Amino acid sequence: MKNSWKSVLLALVILGPISLGAAPKVLYPVVVDGRSGFVSNSGELVINPQFDKADVFSEGQAAVRLDKWGYVDGAGKMTINPQFDKADAFSDGLAAVRIGGAPTPFNGFSGGRFGYINPEGKYVINPQFDDAGKFASGLAAVKMGGRWGFADKTGKIVINPQFDEAGPFSDGLAVIKLAGRFGYADAGGKTVINPQFERAQTFSEGLAGVRVAGRWGFVDKTGTITVNPQFDEVGCFVKGLAPVRQAKRWGYIDAGGKFVVNPQFDEAASFSEGLAQVRQSGRWGYVDKSGKFVVNPQFDEAASFADGLARVKVSGRTGYINATGKMVWNPSK
Repeated sequence: MKNSWKSVLLALVILGPISLGAAPKVLYPVVVDGRSGFVSNSGELVINPQFDKADVFSEGQAAVRLDKWGYVDGAGKMTINPQFDKADAFSDGLAAVRIGGAPTPFNGFSGGRFGYINPEGKYVINPQFDDAGKFASGLAAVKMGGRWGFADKTGKIVINPQFDEAGPFSDGLAVIKLAGRFGYADAGGKTVINPQFERAQTFSEGLAGVRVAGRWGFVDKTGTITVNPQFDEVGCFVKGLAPVRQAKRWGYIDAGGKFVVNPQFDEAASFSEGLAQVRQSGRWGYVDKSGKFVVNPQFDEAASFADGLARVKVSGRTGYINATGKMVWNPSK
């Protein structure tokens, strides 16, 4: 399913951790003079900038590009040689990779085939799909012949390609789209919530945002409306709170639909590690669960916290801050 920039933020995919040896360290991608490397959460440069691009670490490896995409470990050693035209992060022990295809406008592609590799770089599922998602709960959404279904970790199609769109499993259910409407399927392929919504999000903490007649509310895993559709936009629940927009302002509600933080922000994301990024007067900062600013609005862009740091952008340059707002890696191009 396609994601907006805000959805990417809500999905918390901008940062990722890796543990190194007995003393865990966390590595984050940075760009210095046009080359990508990695720093620790103290701002120490651990892997020198040497790659065309670098993705986040996941399950001990990070995808990096040197003309083609491959993978490195936490010491910067190339563990899987650059050979792929696209490479995703590892999830559930496998990573989706693409061979072939040509770029299209807006960072898309046409042609090529997706398969899945293991941490040693060997194909577990040969390239055969038009598109492929990440594994979760032992299943991944895959596209064949213009339709989406689900494959297991051996490559066996366990839910036949039949959907217009399909998202990853979360809380045991996956978002699916049929005939222009969204619903939810279980791991056996059974449609447990019939396609009836204009839009739908993944489940989190037993609830999922759905849009009905132009308004967003929340349903539980039986499809029962628990928070009546009344919002213009919503995010997912984290630790009992979800961001929602009414008219032009964002606030936070609890699972019963009651405002805990009144609508007052221009934009707002879901909480992560006790803080959430919000935009006010054109600048991003971070608030706690009471809605109080912990890091004052000062950034052009801001991502969610992960393992103690958050990625921020100032005047076109990217850096990292800690939970007090201190810059541990100064903004660079």
